[in-house]
Amino acid sequence: MTAAISLDNARPLDAEPLDAKPLPVANAARVGVLLVNLGTPDTADAAGVRVYLKEFLSDRRVIEDQGLLWKIILNGIILNVRPRKKARDYQSIWNNEKNESPLKTITRAQSEKLAASIADRSHVVVDWAMRYGNPSIKAGVDGLMAKGCDRILVVPLYPQYSAATSATVCDEAFRVLTELRAQPTLRVTPPYYNDGFYIEALAVSIEDHLKTLPYAPELIVASFHGMPKEYVDKGDPYREQCVATTELLRKRLGMDDTKLLLTFQSRFGFSEWLQPYTDKTIEKLAKDGVKRIAVVMPGFAADCLETLEEISGENCEIFKHNGGEEFSAVPCLNDSAPGMEVLRQLVLRELQGWL
Repeated sequence: MTAAISLDNARPLDAEPLDAKPLPVANAARVGVLLVNLGTPDTADAAGVRVYLKEFLSDRRVIEDQGLLWKIILNGIILNVRPRKKARDYQSIWNNEKNESPLKTITRAQSEKLAASIADRSHVVVDWAMRYGNPSIKAGVDGLMAKGCDRILVVPLYPQYSAATSATVCDEAFRVLTELRAQPTLRVTPPYYNDGFYIEALAVSIEDHLKTLPYAPELIVASFHGMPKEYVDKGDPYREQCVATTELLRKRLGMDDTKLLLTFQSRFGFSEWLQPYTDKTIEKLAKDGVKRIAVVMPGFAADCLETLEEISGENCEIFKHNGGEEFSAVPCLNDSAPGMEVLRQLVLRELQGWL
């Protein structure tokens, strides 16, 4: 079928030619990439930690039951007691030169190195943010839009998905969009727990670290951040993805489940969390006669309080107090060359169609 063509507005053949000058070209739109990690206090004192903990523990994704009892516990007990202790922990790892936590220092470096690695895509702008604390996701989105980005790729820096980490990044990113009349188009990178570049980077980081040690570990503990067992029972895929990462890492390193153990750290409160617990496992290993171990934290994209203080500090002390002799924590991928290749490949893959 041929469409009808209206000749009502057709130009006569002897009409003057149209102006041949080209129309002005609008500025080419840019694409933003926003790396997002968990968060950190702005200051390493009780006041700074209190502000951070209040925001973190008031998130329904983190503590699902935000009822009256929890609010009484949070505001009446936790925020009056825990900040002082946690402030001392932060002070023990604080980057005093920059007056910030290592998590901020490393995430900024990851952003800068990622930008440099894709600098040939001149219309791509890379920035970073924290889910809790500063710089906020709102500041990140606003900043990218101010630089002309009408499309933004949000990159939650969590290899394994959980509602308490990846999902809450999405919640906040889309909440920020609800405040905007002219919204950018948003994409979110998927979890990369089984990505080949990620597994290879983990394996290389472990192998390189072990070469620096004056001893050979009898086994390696892979410690992931824990979560209440109830959350997994409700359908959170986090544990399943931690298991998959560990199994792939075992295969790559040529180890079995007696040489590369899977554990979960950082439990909080009185409910049952994912097991086996890292601290209890390390205590038992020492009591059973294991003298030399190394610990790797595959679920953390950057070193932070949970890796630098909880593992390298507290768990090292637990191991040695119970008869262990040699303990070493493998640094997270951070802004190392293998770690940056993971992020580069992830971002380039998810930007397809926008580049």
